[in-house]
This record gives sequence, C-alpha cells and structure tokens, in this order.
Amino acid sequence: MAKEELINKDGQASFGIFPDGVDTINYMDFDLRNAMDKRRSSLAKRFKFNQFQFIGFTCDQLIVGLAIVDLKIASNCFIYIYDPESKEYAEHSFINPLAFNTQIDTQPNSGNSFFRKGNNKVSIEATAKPRLRSVNVDLESGIKISAVIDESGSFEPLALCVRAGYEGFHFTQKSTALICNGLVEWGDKKIVLEEIGALASVDWSAGYMRRETAWNWGSLSCNLPDGRRLGFNLAAGVVETGFTENAVWIDGKMHKVDMVDFQFDRYHHSHAWSLRSNDGIINLHFEPAGQRKEKTNAIIAATNFTQHFGRYYGEILINGETIHLDGEWGFTEDHYAKW
Repeated sequence: MAKEELINKDGQASFGIFPDGVDTINYMDFDLRNAMDKRRSSLAKRFKFNQFQFIGFTCDQLIVGLAIVDLKIASNCFIYIYDPESKEYAEHSFINPLAFNTQIDTQPNSGNSFFRKGNNKVSIEATAKPRLRSVNVDLESGIKISAVIDESGSFEPLALCVRAGYEGFHFTQKSTALICNGLVEWGDKKIVLEEIGALASVDWSAGYMRRETAWNWGSLSCNLPDGRRLGFNLAAGVVETGFTENAVWIDGKMHKVDMVDFQFDRYHHSHAWSLRSNDGIINLHFEPAGQRKEKTNAIIAATNFTQHFGRYYGEILINGETIHLDGEWGFTEDHYAKW
C-alpha cells in the first residue's frame, strides 16, 4: 500500500525506498531550516521547492523527450523529436518567468502537470484508478502528441527519498519500459506508437535540492528479441545519500543496482560513454547520435545541461542471465544546476 504523505507529523521527510510509492509530497509540512537551524518562512518554503517531470518515448523508429520543470522563480518546458532513420530532428523550448501558466501537482501518481506559453500547450495527467499517465502536446509548430502510458498490471516504480545537503530532501520516482499507445504528428508524419513498438519512461522528481546540484544519468526502454521489455534508470552525483535510483526492469519487475560509474568526455559530445556498476550488473557503453543542450547563467540560477539520445551496447547481468544490448536506443545526461 502506498505511503500517504512523505512528510511526517514532526515535519521530517521519510527517507528510503517505497515499493508502493507515495501518494502526496506534502512539502509545506516540512520543517525547512537554514544551515544555522533557523526556520524558513512559508514563502521561502514555497519558492525553494523544485519539481520536474520527464517523459521519454523510444524505439528504432522514433525518439521523443519532453519535460516540464517548475523552479518557482521560472518554469521551463522542452520537447524534442528525432527520427533515427532519416536523422530528422526538431526541438522546442519555452520559459515562463515566475512559473506563470505552469503547474505540477504534488501527487506523483494521481496529479496533473501542465505548461502553457502562448498557443503552445503541454500536459501530463496521471490517474490512480486505472493507473494511466496521459501525455498531450500541442505546439504552434504543428507537433502534436496524444499518448497514454500504461502503469497498471506489474508496474513497479522505483520511488525513494534521500537527504539533500544539510537541510533538504530529494524525492524521485522512476519507471522505464512501459507500454504506451497514441499518436505523434510531426510535419507530414503520423506515427502510431503501438504500431512501431515504442516504450515509455517516466521521471517524476521534487524536493528541496542542494543549491548546486550536478548529476549524470542514463535511461533505456526497449523490446528484447525474445519479446520481453527491458529498461533501466542509472544515475551518479545525486540521490546517493543512503539509497540510489539505479534499477533495471524486465517486463515491469524491478531489480536494484548498486552505484554506477559514468566515464565520458564532457567537451567532446560525440565521444562514447562507459557505464559500469559496482556490483557488476551494468557493463555498457553508449554512442551519442544527437543531443539537446541548454546553458544559462543568470544571477540567482544557472544550468549547464546536455541530454544525449543514442545507442547502448554491452551486457546487463541479472540473476545469472546475461542480456546483450546491440544498439538499443536510450538517453544519457550531463547536468549542472544552481537552483
């Protein structure tokens, strides 16, 4: 049964892994203090809370990445689409000051997220019964997405909360290799997700994160030759204080993974990455095919962000079985943020 609220009656976050998830991230009940133990005001608690949700769709015929980010002082939404066969690429990014026309509810599995900038609209709506996540994109450029991600059945998300710096917490819920259906309209293309075998991944994160945060991340969702669905979420540099967000999913069943080392050349984006886990489960390399980049250095906030899409090669060892990857599509990321 899901934990009802993340923050307990004493104003403290519950740390650990929650196999059934958490219903509500009741962050305003958190006893937020500064480094000298002075209580923060309600206004500070509201404005220091960060949230984001990322959705990915991947298969051999299509790569889609989209996110809604709410930093309170500003919000951001991006969508990119890549055709691996033709190498056609489209990207759109929008910013709203003070997070106008932006909302991310605090219920990971039953709340809604939306972003609007002019006639550009993106929404992600989750329902607990049945467990579905609906994604809708309508852009002035003509890109439209109407998709449903199935989180029912054997759905086992990795939901966990860890300490962030001296006074904060970081909650995240990850899931990969999820069955999805729907339509992507892009130029003269009308792509039916279930017909091309696309799978989805979901990243829902929130918290009082470290003022300066940096991480590396890798994600995969693919269909194996024997018909099983394989996915993973791997990260280093964040969500590591006691617990990690590293896991592999096979047909919805989650297998935890130990710490992961990312080796890559930050200044040569076309070079391959190496990903290896301390427990020997992960032994992969990743070859980028393209990337979405963003670099902003403002007075009180900054970001240096590169998210790659590309192909994974190597081995995953699970319960004595070696699963070989031979060019399956996924993501990596190198990210610095000052919130």
